[in-house]
Amino acid sequence: MEERRKKPRHRTLKTGAITFDHGGGVDCIVRNLSDVGACLEIESPVGIPETFMLLIKPERIQRTCHIAWRSARRIGVDFA
Repeated sequence: MEERRKKPRHRTLKTGAITFDHGGGVDCIVRNLSDVGACLEIESPVGIPETFMLLIKPERIQRTCHIAWRSARRIGVDFA
């Protein structure tokens, strides 16, 4: 399989939260991370908008994200 990422990602296991403009939120696990994107594990991608704010809880880092791909329990995001 050909690697299509702009930068290599590093495996991680951090807690996070996906937050929306209207005040809702979904807990997630950050499975891998780079300075340009991440892979997030979630219960379901249903209802998650194309653009959202990700809070990486241990470091309290916030990043604006755009969805690059979706699967049954994971989404890949690019940071804005």
